[in-house]
Amino acid sequence: MNDSVDKLVIFLAKRDGIDKLVKTFQYVSKLVNWRVESARPDLASRFKQWEVAAGLSRKAFRSGRFLTGFNALRRGPGATPARRFLAVLANSGEMVYFFFDHFLWLARIGFLDTSLARRMSFVSAFGESFGYVFFIVLDFIAMWEGMTAQRKIAATAAEDEKEAKDKVAKIRADRVMRLMAVAANVADLIIALADIEPNPFCNHAVTLGISGLVSAWAGWYRNWPS
Repeated sequence: MNDSVDKLVIFLAKRDGIDKLVKTFQYVSKLVNWRVESARPDLASRFKQWEVAAGLSRKAFRSGRFLTGFNALRRGPGATPARRFLAVLANSGEMVYFFFDHFLWLARIGFLDTSLARRMSFVSAFGESFGYVFFIVLDFIAMWEGMTAQRKIAATAAEDEKEAKDKVAKIRADRVMRLMAVAANVADLIIALADIEPNPFCNHAVTLGISGLVSAWAGWYRNWPS
């Protein structure tokens, strides 16, 4: 598939595709708001409204998303006991994140008591950060196994050079995807930490904006049709 419009249509037909697009809107508007708030408060206010609307829209799009983690566990999370254990921890954290995100969304739009928003935000962010730590570990383990397999292939490449090249190409492609996943998870971990333990670095608009865009664009790369 070489047509960019076809690829864009397929990308935007996915829930993750729409999420990454709206996430880009959310964090670009956050950065613009920070940049112009002192000189152009009227313009900053518009971008702040866009940021808030984009954030709430993303929460609505994620309705039922906690079932993804449940299904991953139900279908078999790993080939070894260690991988299964890590996958249970990672997916459990993500399930908590997405499940309580429903209540955060409802509190933010005023359907539930707005005083619940801070509590739901903390629980959701804690589950998110907990899950991301173990997803990052799983990706590093997979990359290490891939590099080990690549070295073994290189040692026996003379037997079937074409097959060896194909295998190495697949390993490298998987490594790039996993590096994108690690970049996205680290960026989202920083954003989650800003909710769990507010601090000048994580809560700065530039830190949040750049982290959000890194996560969004890594997601674009991973979900873009090949």
